[in-house]
Amino acid sequence: MTHKAIIAEQRAATVERIRAEAMVLLVQDTTSFDFSHHPAASGMGILDNKYCQGFLAHSTLAVSEQGVPLGLVEQQVWIRPEEETGKSQQRHSIPFAAKESYKWVAGLPEQVVSERQQWVTVCDREAHIYEFLDVVLEQGGDFIVRASQGRSFTEDGDDLFEQMGQQDPQQLYSLSLKRRPDREARLAQVELRFGSLTLKRPKRADTERMTLSLQVVDVFEPEPPAGEEAVHWLLLTSLPIHTLPQAQQIITWYTYRWLIERFHYVLKSGCKLEESQLRAENRLERLLAVYSLVAWKLLWLTYQARQTPHVPCTVILRSQEWQALYAYIHRTQRLPPTPPTLHQAVHWIAQLGGFLGRKGDGEPGVKVLWRGWSRFQDILATWIISRPSPSKDVGNA
Repeated sequence: MTHKAIIAEQRAATVERIRAEAMVLLVQDTTSFDFSHHPAASGMGILDNKYCQGFLAHSTLAVSEQGVPLGLVEQQVWIRPEEETGKSQQRHSIPFAAKESYKWVAGLPEQVVSERQQWVTVCDREAHIYEFLDVVLEQGGDFIVRASQGRSFTEDGDDLFEQMGQQDPQQLYSLSLKRRPDREARLAQVELRFGSLTLKRPKRADTERMTLSLQVVDVFEPEPPAGEEAVHWLLLTSLPIHTLPQAQQIITWYTYRWLIERFHYVLKSGCKLEESQLRAENRLERLLAVYSLVAWKLLWLTYQARQTPHVPCTVILRSQEWQALYAYIHRTQRLPPTPPTLHQAVHWIAQLGGFLGRKGDGEPGVKVLWRGWSRFQDILATWIISRPSPSKDVGNA
């Protein structure tokens, strides 16, 4: 199967999964896979420079309003030819649909959400493109996009960052920041401002709409801890904001961008795609599609267990999976008549990955679950082989 066909199967499953959702967040981001250390790799393109060889992938995850990742809906893969280097001065003359940045539009697959469902795409600063925002509105969707310095000019020509900074804060509150490679998890004391604005169309924008009427939410940390970079998010959105709770909801949904970063983390650090012994780019594309299903399922386990801990684990695990897990953890062949809860099953998988579950440990994260899930695959294979006949699957297929 091709990469495209594998992703199409995942998309179809995601469409079924999101059918009951009134609103779906489509969280997008790009990452690169570097195979420069594989001299025999073939079919690669350039990454940051001509000495870095690999390919790029742009993925879109469907996420619930509560922050549960519901599946992959799109994944684009491409190589960047070496002749593309040094062409930044020529990009203004290229039509938007022919630019690499068109990936944001292509990341909005058709026929994923129904007409009765609301959808909102959530993107970082790279998606602050007038044409992209216009396309989202034309397609009947909404967006939450972090503003980029240098692109944030109102209809009157004012710099949006300066304009919002001149307003008095409407609220002071604590914002929980996730851990990143360059930052530990912490609470940031931030100022919140929000309002409405009209963006003017850039001179070279490839669209007929002259202005975009938007809402803006400004999140600013005036006094960051020593040695820490201050938080400053300027969020553009087409969603209505009339109250503080609505502004806070926009911030919460923007923080779900963290999920796509964790998705890429599992692909690289868990599945270790860049360490694969495959050499041909098209084969690595197919492997990426397969690993993407694994990465999403781990995210789903992690966050669904926090959202609905008491539901049966069969919402995610097949019967053979939970039975093998129960038998191994409890060192028994006698299975309970009903499956364990999702919370119990996830903690057992995390236990296989080294999670101790002490009082102050909190809930297991995707890293320890990856280790546990990897070990569990061997346990599951042994269980299936040792059983006289396959047990009837009454769980999640």
